[in-house]
Amino acid sequence: MAIIELEDVHKSFVKARELVEVLLGIDLTVDEGDFVALMGPSGSGKTTLLNIIGGLDSASAGQVVVAGNDLDALSNRDLAPWRAATIGFVFQFYNLLPVLNAQRNVEL
Repeated sequence: MAIIELEDVHKSFVKARELVEVLLGIDLTVDEGDFVALMGPSGSGKTTLLNIIGGLDSASAGQVVVAGNDLDALSNRDLAPWRAATIGFVFQFYNLLPVLNAQRNVEL
């Protein structure tokens, strides 16, 4: 059973009045229990793709279904509890608060 399904996913940004296309027609199916490594050079769209799968960002076009949920059908209000119940994140930047100890940072 597929836990992640991407169909023709695109993502673009406007930077300095220029359209930057980051993801171009990504198709991906990950079945439950699969182990997947996402690899590529810096700037190739890995983090953007993971943010879309995790519901932190949205695709410009295409369909993203994670754990049976079409993420485009979820409102911002519905995405937060969905992420809390469904997705786990390990960010590449820790964003720790230096005035707090490790336990307090984790509690946040």
